[in-house]
Amino acid sequence: MNKSHELFSKAKKLIPGGVNSPVRAFRSVGGTPFFTKKASGCRLTTADDKELIDYVCTWGPAIHGHDHPKIREAIGDALSHGTSFGTPGPAEVEMAELLVEVVPSVEKVRMCNSGTEATMSAIRLARGYTGKDKIIKFAGCYHGHVDSLLVKAGSGALTLGNPDSAGIPKSLAEETVVLPFNDTKAVEQAFKSQPNQIAAIIVEPFPANCGLILPLPGYLESLRRICTENNAILIFDEVMTGFRLGIGGVQELTQVIPDLTAMGKIIGGGLPVGAFGGKSEIMDQLAPLGPVYQAGTLSGNPLAMAAGIASLKMLRDDAPYKHLENTGQQLANGLREIAHDKGVPLQVPQIGSMYCLFFSEEKVNNYEQALSCNHESFNSVFHKMIEQGVYLPPSSYETCFISTKHTDHEVNHTLEAFSHSL
Repeated sequence: MNKSHELFSKAKKLIPGGVNSPVRAFRSVGGTPFFTKKASGCRLTTADDKELIDYVCTWGPAIHGHDHPKIREAIGDALSHGTSFGTPGPAEVEMAELLVEVVPSVEKVRMCNSGTEATMSAIRLARGYTGKDKIIKFAGCYHGHVDSLLVKAGSGALTLGNPDSAGIPKSLAEETVVLPFNDTKAVEQAFKSQPNQIAAIIVEPFPANCGLILPLPGYLESLRRICTENNAILIFDEVMTGFRLGIGGVQELTQVIPDLTAMGKIIGGGLPVGAFGGKSEIMDQLAPLGPVYQAGTLSGNPLAMAAGIASLKMLRDDAPYKHLENTGQQLANGLREIAHDKGVPLQVPQIGSMYCLFFSEEKVNNYEQALSCNHESFNSVFHKMIEQGVYLPPSSYETCFISTKHTDHEVNHTLEAFSHSL
């Protein structure tokens, strides 16, 4: 038995499912997960000393690659002054200044400890600000394990959600309206059928938790228009896309400006972090100024702030986005060409440093279409790629990420491995 098998066997006796986040268990793709003992650049080293080119990148944060010296140095400097203060610290102000500078929608920002906290708090704030209860989300968009957002779509264009997890009261889930992504008419009908009840729309502007789905032309603009017309809050969940597709996220690329934005991942430089921000008049409803309560003992932790500031400054000053887009296009085009030559139906949606593999004849525009893809083909490719030193996300419903450390060498190796895996 190798070390990863030994560790997983031991972990299953101590940790539910042997993992601290479900997708790590490889249940979607089958087999036993490997354990990582170190990471550097765009590569992981497993507990069994196998080196893998990494396209998970800590599920998004490692845009500069793993163990970047500037981030490591920033953490070390912060560590020399302590790990946590329980008081405001200078780094929190610097982080806020950076976020207000680069994210178009953010006039004020509140730090928290995870993307889940960020979306949860943004929802509470939207409800408190509008005095309304219902929320619209979209099938296939994941916004963390928030009770009212762990809801999946049923049949029809307008579905009152049923809980997608045990432990969530049906009455709470019923405050969430689940709609198909890329369907403007469904959104308009939801507001028409429930007038003055919907507090907010929350959306991943480029959904990246059921593969990668790109919005149809004009779709995000329509969400902005509908929210404005109905005095509802538009929330962009940019935990994944923020700072990865551009320093200002999707809202910078599209110029569709939400009222609130949830952020995370990259702004922690690999340490736990979250944030939400938006218009001052909305953000000022938060305690201690307003009646909407939100708090966190470790919010604005000095180590996370230091790592995140270093990460953001490199993105702002080095502007790696053209390089990341070129690498992403090179990889996506190569994957498509290989699949075409082998007669394998494959869609590879890609934007910037994000892409995914949909084994499908047709373009995927929503969650239902993502469900209908050939997931067995993905699972087979996943395991064959690991054998050849390439680590894709262990689920066909996840998105691949590229870092600035992925070079032509890694891309060529990945394409060769993919060719051998089909």
